[in-house]
Amino acid sequence: MADTTLMDKLVSLCKRRGFVFQSSEVYGGLGSVWDYGPLGVELKKNVKDRWWRAMVHERDDIEGLDAAILMHPKVWEASGHVAGFTDPLVDCKTCKARFRADKIQDAQCPQKPSKKPGEHTTCELTEPRLFNLMFKTFMGPVEEQAAVIYLRPETAQGIYVNYQNVLNSSRQKVPFGIAQIGKAFRNEITPGNFIFRTREFEQMEMQFFVKPGTDMEWFERWRAARMDWHHAIGLAKEKLRWHEHGPGELAHYAKAAYDIEYEFPFGWNEIEGIHNRTDFDLGRHQEYSGKKLEYFDQAANERYIPYIVETSAGADRVTLTLLVDAYREEQVEGETRVVLGFHPAIAPIKAAVLPLVKKDGMPELADRIYHDMKRAFPVFYDDSGAIGRRYRRMDEAGTPFCCTVDGQTLQDGTVTIRERDAMTQIRVHQDQLVGWVRERLGA
Repeated sequence: MADTTLMDKLVSLCKRRGFVFQSSEVYGGLGSVWDYGPLGVELKKNVKDRWWRAMVHERDDIEGLDAAILMHPKVWEASGHVAGFTDPLVDCKTCKARFRADKIQDAQCPQKPSKKPGEHTTCELTEPRLFNLMFKTFMGPVEEQAAVIYLRPETAQGIYVNYQNVLNSSRQKVPFGIAQIGKAFRNEITPGNFIFRTREFEQMEMQFFVKPGTDMEWFERWRAARMDWHHAIGLAKEKLRWHEHGPGELAHYAKAAYDIEYEFPFGWNEIEGIHNRTDFDLGRHQEYSGKKLEYFDQAANERYIPYIVETSAGADRVTLTLLVDAYREEQVEGETRVVLGFHPAIAPIKAAVLPLVKKDGMPELADRIYHDMKRAFPVFYDDSGAIGRRYRRMDEAGTPFCCTVDGQTLQDGTVTIRERDAMTQIRVHQDQLVGWVRERLGA
């Protein structure tokens, strides 16, 4: 049963604390398009930075890439997106709503939410028709004469068409990978669940090129590595699981595929996919471009088109997963405390600096400490309201440590550090604050 109450609370908190806003809200909003506020952009950046570090900086066999969003139209013909990137669509002539025909059992009738589309007496559904999910636009000064191009529906194709460029310029050898973080666009029929399924989103994809015959070994290695990464950013292990694609679910190009799923309030859903794409992609681009994309293995004196093991995670989905996983409510002294219990390394704000009162030189000293700490990591300064209320605001923002400048600070230079989760307090000298917090941020 979907916990809509929890999602409503989370959406409200995200707006209140500056994580996520409805896009173009002053004009009534734009459906399933979202803007990241001051805390949200930091949280999402931390996700992307951790992914990039694990995939590129900590490995010798993966190179980075940033391919353009606009690509030659032939790319999408070769990939199969022009002909086959479709969902079955049905319209209701009565309420004008649109639904995916293959997901009709999960939809609600807008006129009578307790019923499925078609079950309400006034519903009149059209026959299903195929709907291409790619956004189409035009390149050229005059629309009538311009070439039709597409906003990319995935980042992977930019990696495939640059495979030889990266291979030659980096002097890598198979097996090796190419990683990319970038925007993609899909004209989804039924987007929803906050930032889980949107029309504009960001992908974190890595394509690993291997010798045919070694693909399943690498596939299993990457399955293990990617699940470990989600554990390392603090997600609850009991809320993560594998979903294997059966024969009826496998894409036409795939030899094997698994999804990492998380148990959201609206059910188990995919946050990352690991796929064995065989040699389909490079083979198709070789065919359509007329350019040889074979790899020559000098040691074995043989040529082959590499197989590809893909890891594809949604930066927005992982960000939402972290928000859901971190959200909790606790009763403290008869009041409800709302906390985002982020891993300190993921938290958008690492520490807050709070003068106990606005007098006796405390604000001036707190300001100096704040600017010293801010050079090392994101820090927030707050001198407004009672200290307990300020703690609660930082709890909602997920800030792991609050550093309070009080009367004793003026005497011996020590600051009270209040820890978010246990709410315990210790004293640390102001000169040691940066080192103390940095030790607890983890890798």
